[in-house]
Order: sequence, then structure tokens, then C-alpha cells
Amino acid sequence: MQNFTHLHIHSNYSFCRGANTQEEICTHLKKQGHRVFAFTEIDGLHGLVWAQQMAKKYGLRCIVGAELLDKKIGRLVLLVKDARGYQNLCQLISQKRTLDLDKTSENERRHFMMQTVQHFRAGLVVLSDNPVLLQNLRQHSRADLYVLCIPGPQRKNRLRFARQMDLPPVAGNDVYFVEPDDFSIHKTLRAIDCNTALSRIAKEELASPQAWLKSPQQMAEAFPDCPEALENTGKIAELCQFQLKNNGAIFPQAPAPGELTDIEYLRKLCRKNIQWRYKETSPAIEKRLKKELSIIEEKGFATYFLVSRDIVRHATRTCGRGSAAASLVSYLLGITHVDPIRYDLFFERFLHRGRLDPPDIDIDFAWDERDDILDYIFDKYGEAHTAMIANHVCFKGRAALREIAKTFGLPDAEIGRISKKLGGYSVQSIAKTIDFHPIFRGLELDDPWPEIIKLADRINGFPRTISVHCGGVVITPEPVATYIPVEKAPKGVQIVQVEKDQAEEIGLIKLDILGNRSLAVIRDAVAAVKSNLGISIDFNEVKPQLDPATQQLIKTGDTIGVFYVESPAMRQLQCKAKTGDFEHLVIHSSLVRPAANAFNREYLRRLHGGDWQPLHPLVEKILEETYGIMCYQEDVSRVAIALAGFSESQADGLRKVFNKKNNAEKVAQFQEDFYFGALKKGVAPETVEKIWQMIMSFSGYSFCKPHSASYAMVSFKSAWLRAHYPAEFMAAVLSNQGGFYSAFAYISEAKRMGIEVLPLDINHSRKHYFGVGKKLRIGFMQVKGLSDRAQENLLEEREKNGLFGSFDEFMQRTQTLPAMAVILVKAGAFDKIETMERRPQLLWRIAREKAAAMRPKKQTVQASLFDEAEESSLLHQTNRRKTPSPKLRAFDLKTTLAQEAETLGFLASRHPLTFYKHRAQAQKVVPAKDLAQFVGKTVRTVGWFVTGKLVRTKDEQAMEFISFEDTTAIYETTFFPKVYEKYCHMLSHGQPYILTGKVEEDFGAVTLTVARLEKM
Repeated sequence: MQNFTHLHIHSNYSFCRGANTQEEICTHLKKQGHRVFAFTEIDGLHGLVWAQQMAKKYGLRCIVGAELLDKKIGRLVLLVKDARGYQNLCQLISQKRTLDLDKTSENERRHFMMQTVQHFRAGLVVLSDNPVLLQNLRQHSRADLYVLCIPGPQRKNRLRFARQMDLPPVAGNDVYFVEPDDFSIHKTLRAIDCNTALSRIAKEELASPQAWLKSPQQMAEAFPDCPEALENTGKIAELCQFQLKNNGAIFPQAPAPGELTDIEYLRKLCRKNIQWRYKETSPAIEKRLKKELSIIEEKGFATYFLVSRDIVRHATRTCGRGSAAASLVSYLLGITHVDPIRYDLFFERFLHRGRLDPPDIDIDFAWDERDDILDYIFDKYGEAHTAMIANHVCFKGRAALREIAKTFGLPDAEIGRISKKLGGYSVQSIAKTIDFHPIFRGLELDDPWPEIIKLADRINGFPRTISVHCGGVVITPEPVATYIPVEKAPKGVQIVQVEKDQAEEIGLIKLDILGNRSLAVIRDAVAAVKSNLGISIDFNEVKPQLDPATQQLIKTGDTIGVFYVESPAMRQLQCKAKTGDFEHLVIHSSLVRPAANAFNREYLRRLHGGDWQPLHPLVEKILEETYGIMCYQEDVSRVAIALAGFSESQADGLRKVFNKKNNAEKVAQFQEDFYFGALKKGVAPETVEKIWQMIMSFSGYSFCKPHSASYAMVSFKSAWLRAHYPAEFMAAVLSNQGGFYSAFAYISEAKRMGIEVLPLDINHSRKHYFGVGKKLRIGFMQVKGLSDRAQENLLEEREKNGLFGSFDEFMQRTQTLPAMAVILVKAGAFDKIETMERRPQLLWRIAREKAAAMRPKKQTVQASLFDEAEESSLLHQTNRRKTPSPKLRAFDLKTTLAQEAETLGFLASRHPLTFYKHRAQAQKVVPAKDLAQFVGKTVRTVGWFVTGKLVRTKDEQAMEFISFEDTTAIYETTFFPKVYEKYCHMLSHGQPYILTGKVEEDFGAVTLTVARLEKM
């Protein structure tokens, strides 16, 4: 008979302590014959939802619990009996995390472990092996208080103490790993956490080597003299029946004016705003609005919309996206900006009567306004009721390898020799990557590298700590800590302990408040046009999707800098499609995803007039606008309903399963149901298989049509600004430091657009890049090492007292530090007022001033070393003449360009390839802009590395798509596996190449298939 239950187990959600995953532990518990157990992670419930789901998967019940640990005071294991106990545990963990972050005194921490825990004991079973803590808690009540007895030297002492205090003993093993051999993983994790070598880690930082998942028989052998301790584990398990459930959406009530209910107020706002959005109503609007409001009322989500509306009203520019853009209500409230009726957006993708979980409303704000929006939310709803969603930061391949290698005491150079080769790659298995990737070919891996790699693969994907989610916010009617523990992130914001999927599972409704740099680009470009030309741009009046010039940019893929359509893959797809209209851009932004590549060529064939037949008459209407190809997430749901008879809820589950982790079993079940339903309707087996394969292309990431439409609208606004106000637009792109490419790539593109790039100038540069007409001026923000304070001082002084007449005047008026002055001189900021030839003199004088400042100061007043004017009052005071600046030769071109690259991070005055002009001509290279004239021919090109994307073939071979540029254009290249294997070690940024390859053309898009690569 099973008479022992593990009540004290730590998984890898006890960060940098637990050596095994929840699934590994559940697998072993099942093998040992357990039915119940408890995960008691250190100071947290970070993996609670996954723990309960994993337990259910293996036919087990997971008791909710946690361990409060203070290294100096002791530990308390708390197990939840009921709902009140769960709330108390959440409160205790939240307070404990606050104490840890604030680094409070030992007295304060002792007060928490003794007094605060006592105050929140209701509904909890308490286990501890600390006599002081037990004695204190016993003074208040003996109920549900147990002495924790662990096999080892202290076991008998704890049993004796239990008898003395008349407290029941309970057996446990303080489990941190499944098998004895896993102790090495635990030790490695502790060394990483303590930032020390394995050989130097303190013993008290480690669990006992015996802290593994022992079987009931082994635990019974450890307690031959006290079967009661074993039996009590079962009694406690029976007491602790609480399971965390989703009891519906958790969201606060939004106050409505007067006597109106929230749904009445929502209905009133929608009717009022029909005039704003449509001028007048129509039968289609009335029908759609009635339907949506009915479902919103039934599901109780009116408040969600009202709160979202309140938030967007506090921003200059927003983009409501995701499935919420399918809602007419969202459109009427100004949350989203794409007409769902005109563009036939499927409301049921967002909300339907069968949907059990709350929907998401995702809202993008200009990236530099986002923090103000979050401050508003926290202020309005109260910090106790508001928190950000957490991100669980996990060990990834490269980081895992580096951290473990450090614990082995290897030097940084040796670690970098291996880890740098992993950079930029998604690594599922480090060992397999080293075996498979050609960049590791011939690499010698002596001891201890094989052991390091083995350990790194074991902890790859382990959660390490938590951080703040990029935008998820929850607002709750009761304090957030009533529902899930909270803690403070290092930046000070309150976060819940779980990430977005677990938060959703317990009913927390997440608002996504996301920063979007392209919204700031649009805002700043519009403001620049107003400032420069006095022209006000209102995108409610301007219709960029109908503008011919904008459509031409989209059609040709001439979209670098344009939101969402500037990546090489998207530009290539636009070139192949040759469509510039809004509707097709919506399709393409959903189609350009990795798993859909297999269908792209067929889509393009059909787009250009190729014959095609619908997959089946039942789905013909659904897929008509996308040429019979499943493109959007909602296509999965709609096809499943039409073809296999799925309910709305079941179809929604199928759509969502592809975004879930560890989804293989669920996908298999959905596949079985899909085949059964479709075959039952008489669909041919080969057709079912074909459609299912198309459904499987949504694995990984994919988009719904409302999301794509929302982003396409932002894309068109961006493209419209590029088409009509190119200098202002490119200045805004560079100023907001966003986009797919580097600042240098955008500078190069601006030049190709015919824009003159003006150098840094102390009198004319602004903080940010500034564009007008056909000129673009570099801003002080681009200067590396120039402090914000120095920038602000010089700009304020210039604004207040006018332009600077000389370097001396600048130094007198701004009191700029010598180090900042050196940077400005090297960046060329004074070249116009002092000439470039005087840079050596200016730097000499700065060095002289710095040297003088380091000498002991004399009692007499010293003249300013930066005032060379004979009439200087300070000079007359001291009656001394300063040593004149020596006559220094001007820097040569190589030096000035090196200074430019050093201070700006790149060459702006000329493209680096101009230095290789004669060598390129000797190689008879073809300019990138002329490649289309050489289709089918082998040519040479000169190239500067821009960006690359590494992929794997079906045979798991590495290859890469790389964008290069010359001074005429960006062009795309393909390095197939054999060529990539030969040249991958040569590829890097900041290096010119001669590429030899065959010019290929596919649907009008030109690429170079590389056969040879040479460094110049």
C-alpha cells in the first residue's frame, strides 16, 4: 500500500536550483506509483498552471504549495487546503519577494517569517524543520503545523523535537533532482546563480546529494522507527484538495456616467461614433453592431472595451491590432483603425459565443510614449490592482554554454571561441548544432568541453529568472496578489509571477500595451512636414492606400524603412507579386511566414493568372480572396467548421493549439477529429490530407487577417510619407532607431533615393536627424559617447544665444567637458566654422587644457586656455600670454574617415565601397541595379554585407539568404549548403566582398545564387 507522498519537490521553476523539468518529475512519480504530490518552489508559483496541467496529463494531482526560504532564518513549506489558503499563500509570497528585493534587515525578515506568516496561516498546512520558527508558530496554534523530517544527520533530532513539542512529524526529502546523477546539474545551476566556479561553491548553497526523488519504499527504509511520519504525508494530501481553476474573466468594472450600465454606455458611444467613422449608418453597420454588442453583453466584456478606449485616448497615435481589429465596436471606439466591414474582417476570430477564454486587445503606441501610458494605467487603477505580465527568461543555447563554461573556470577567450559561433542561431541542441553546422567543422573540443556541452543541453530552455513582458498589463477588481503572487521587477514595476499563457489560463485578461517605433516615425515625419512646409497631414482625410505613388513603392518592393514590408523576404514577395493595393498587402503580410513557404509559389502562380481549382466546394467561398490558399489564422477555424463540422469553440481550439508549447498530443487529437469529421461529410481522403497539411503550415507563428490589415494600414502610411516626403521620412526612421536595418543601411538607402546626407554641424545639427526637401542632416544622437547632458547644454545655449562663431566661443558658452569636446571635433562638428584642417590644433588645445586641469591649481586666477582672443579679460587679469598652438599638419583622409567611423559608428560621408572602386572595376563587376539585365548569366558583383537569414534544408543542412549592397542598390543572394559550408567562416559585417554567381529570376524578382566569395 502506498503510504508516502512527496510533499516537498522542487522543479526547474525553483530558478537555478531544481535540476529537472516538471514533466521529468511527473514521469518518475507515475512510475513510482504516486497519485498525489506537491511542487514547492522557492518563493514562487511561477509554474503553477503548467504544474497542474502536467500532473493531469500523467494522471496525478498536484497540491498547490511553495517554500518560503530565508538562508539565515530558516524555511517554511506551505501547502494550500482551500481558496482562502491560496489567497494567503499569494499574499505571503508577494510580501516575501518585496522584502528580498528591498534588501531589508534581518529583524524585518524574521518578523515576516514569524509574525506575518502567522497572520496569513488560515487555509494552509505548514511544514518546517526549523525549531525556532516551529516554536513561534506553535504558540498561536498547533493546527496544521508539522515538523519536517528529512533523512540525514538531523532526522532523529527533528523526530525528538516533534515529540517534545507535541507536534506531528512528516517525512520529506527536499527533492531537487530526479536521479542521484542529476546532482551535477543542480550544482552547476547553483554555481551559475552564485557567479562562482564549481570548485569554489559554498557547501551551504547546495542541496544534499541525497535530495533526489526517492521511491516510497526507499523513504520507508529511511523511517523504520517512525511510520507516523510517512502516514502523515497521506493525511496532509487529503487535507489539501484545492485546485486552481479559471472561474471566468477577471477584470474591473469601468465607471459609466450617470445611471448607465457599462453595456448601455458602450452602446451609446458606438452609436455616437458612427457619424465619425462612416458619416451615416447603413443596414450592414446596424446588423454587425447589433450582433457584436449582443455577444459582448452575453460574455460580460463591455468593461474591457471601455477601459481600452480610455487608454487609447491618452496617446497621440495608436494602432489597435490583432483579432480586436475584426470588431466594429473597436473601430467605432477608436481602438482600431481598419474598417472591419469594408475589408470583411471575421469578428468570430476575436469573440464568439463558444469562446471560453478572454480575448486580447493589443494596442501599439509610439515606443517613446508607452511608459507614459503605463504610468497612466497604474495611476488610474492603482498599483495594487495593476501589474505587468512576466517573461520567463530561459537559458538559451549560447547563454547556457557560456555560463556553464564560466563555472568550469575557462577563460573568456576560450569560451568565446566556441560560444560566438552559436550567436544568432536558434539552438535546440547544442551538441547537434556543433555536429551539423559547417562553421564548427574541424573544431577541436578537448576536455572539459564535452561535459560542458552535455550540461548546457540539459539546462537549455530552463527558466532562469523573470523579467517584464514587452507590453502585457492586467487590471483586477481585487488586488492582483489575491489571484497570483506579484513582485517588483528590477526597473521597479510590479509584475505577476506567471507569463502570458498561464495568466490567461487563470482568467486574467491581458491588455497588450506595446511600443511601436514606426508609429513614432509616422508621428515625427508628419510633425516635420508641418514644421518645414506648414502642411497638416490628417490620415483620416488622406487615403494612402489609394495613392498611386504609394502603391508603386509597395508594388516594386521599394520599401526600405517602411513598416512591416522592408524585410528582404517581404520586398522579394512584393516584387514577385507586382501588386501595390491594400488588399493584397494584407494577404502578403500573412503569407510571408516560414511554414507557409511551400505555398508561396503556388499562390504567386495563381495570382498571375494560373488555373486552379478550390480545395473543396465547402471551402471555396472561404478561401476565394486568397486564391484557394489558407492564409489567415481564422481560415483554419472557418475551414474546420465548414469541412469537418467543428463547433466554433472546437475550431478556435484548433487555431490556438499551434501557438502552444508541447502541443504534439493535442495536435494529434485535433487531426483525428478533423479527419473523422471531414470523411463523415464525404470529403475524399486525399483532399482531407492536402487540407490538413495546409493547416499544419500555421505551426510556429501566423497572423489573423485583422492583424495583417491593421499593420498594412500602418505600412501604407509609412510608404505614403516615403513617397511624398522622403527626407522627413528617412530622418524619422533614423531618429527612432527602429526597423530591420542598421543606421548605415538607412543612410545608404537615403543616398540612393537622391537625398544629400549632410554632416554633423555644431550650428545646424539637432538632437535627432533632420530632413527637409532633398537634404538629411545627421543629428547629435548619432555621435557615440556624446552624453545627453552635453547635447542638451549645447542645444539650449544655441537656442538661447544664437549660433557659435568659433570653437573658442562654443567652449566659453557651453563649458563642455574636454572628453565631450574631443568627440565633437572628431565627429566633424566644427569643420564648417573652423575647417577640417584645424582638427589637429583643436585636439591639441583640448589636450593642453586637460593637462593644465590636472596640475595643482595656483592662487592666481588663470586665463581660459580656450580663449585666444587678445582682449580676453582673464588674459589681462593674469597679464600672461598663453603658448600659441603649434602649427600642425591637417589629418590625412584616412585619419579623418577613421575618426568619422569611430564617432558615428559608420562612414556617412561616403560609402566604404568607394575605396575599392578601381579594384572592383578591374574585376568587371556588375552594378546591383543592372543585375536584371544578366538573368541566366554568371557575373561578379561587389557587396557590402547588410543582413542575413540562416535556414535549414529538409536534410538539416545549413544555408543562408544574405542581403548585400553596392553604391547602386541592395540585392539578394542565396548561399546553398555546399557554398555556405565553404564560405560561412568568411561572412561578417564591415567587410567588402567580390561575389561570383548566377543571376536568377523568379516571377520578376532577381537574386544571385553565389558560387564563390572573395574578400576584397
